[in-house]
Amino acid sequence: MAGFRSPNQGLRLPLPAAFGADPSGARLARIRRSPNFRDGVFQNPGGTARTRPSGSAREFAKIYFDKESRLSRAPRGTVPVHATTLADLARPPATGLRLTWMGHSSVLAEIDGQRVLFDPVWGERCSPVPFAGPKRLHPVPVPLSALGPVDVVVISHDHYDHLDLPTIKALAGTDTVFAVPLGVGAHLEHWGVSADRLRELDWHESTRVGGLTLTATPARHFCGRGLRNTQHTLWASWVVAGDEHRVYHSGDTGYFDGFKDIGAAHGPFDATMIQLGAYAEFWPDIHMTPEEGVRAHLDLQGGAPGGVLLPIHWGTFNLAPHAWAEPGEWTLAAAEAVGQPVAVPVPGRPFEPGGELPTRPWWRDVSRQLKRDWPLPPVPSAVSRQDLGLVGEGG
Repeated sequence: MAGFRSPNQGLRLPLPAAFGADPSGARLARIRRSPNFRDGVFQNPGGTARTRPSGSAREFAKIYFDKESRLSRAPRGTVPVHATTLADLARPPATGLRLTWMGHSSVLAEIDGQRVLFDPVWGERCSPVPFAGPKRLHPVPVPLSALGPVDVVVISHDHYDHLDLPTIKALAGTDTVFAVPLGVGAHLEHWGVSADRLRELDWHESTRVGGLTLTATPARHFCGRGLRNTQHTLWASWVVAGDEHRVYHSGDTGYFDGFKDIGAAHGPFDATMIQLGAYAEFWPDIHMTPEEGVRAHLDLQGGAPGGVLLPIHWGTFNLAPHAWAEPGEWTLAAAEAVGQPVAVPVPGRPFEPGGELPTRPWWRDVSRQLKRDWPLPPVPSAVSRQDLGLVGEGG
């Protein structure tokens, strides 16, 4: 553990190792030279984003601790998990692209002969300590040791539900490469990852790993995991492009116009992994609702349905006041409204975006019934009502 000295008692108190380390030396100098770092902090695209809950704390507490609300935020039964085996993953994908959602934002992407692991969180809690904090609502589908070799681990930002100390320590003992946003490498080096295995990128910078090009792209979020939260580590979304396929992982982000720019520069995508859970009206700038997530996917695809949308950042941890099953239901409704294909696999079930998609709403088996009219995205101008099957042959 690291430590800090109490100004009153002169004592050095232990701090959790999970707090990581602040950037220093050449890394800090590079951060200060970044065009995205001003006034001592990294800046969000589209102007200042509210990174702390807004509105009335009393109103938030009333919603969050309401008995009915608390019951709705957890499944009423055992969450189904596909018991992924090494055999499932040893067989090369027939189409060249296969995704396995492990829960929350953790996804194994097998793309053009390479294996990319996004935001791996195998820990029991997303917390700096093992005895408190949000606990998993379902087990990890496959032990990390049974996952097989990984060519590159991609981290979107340093929050506990995306950068997990036990997982990183386990992966530090392999020869995988880590692609991380600027400043996040300080945490990884502190936990035993050698500097020569780090690819630390600012927005719009790229690196090559094997036959893949990985590009850090903007996101609208924030960082921090220690007591001071110095805002000296960047957050990012990621584009991964191979010879035949390309995918996008949003990390955590609020909706912003930059999705259109990312799509124009790097798209269209065979699949996007879009954060659309843990949203709330109390923090509208830093997480997306399912309606916004579908709009973001359309922006990334040039304004029209295309590729496959994989919803992430939901179902595994209770991090917001919305119902546990709400992201799944709302995503299906929003995607159907615009004709966008969506994959909703149970955690651990591999699927190929170019093949048959998992579309059964499995969460209904273990969730309370939801009755709500969901806000839906507008139908893109490039898509007609006929395309969506909303009119018959007679018009």
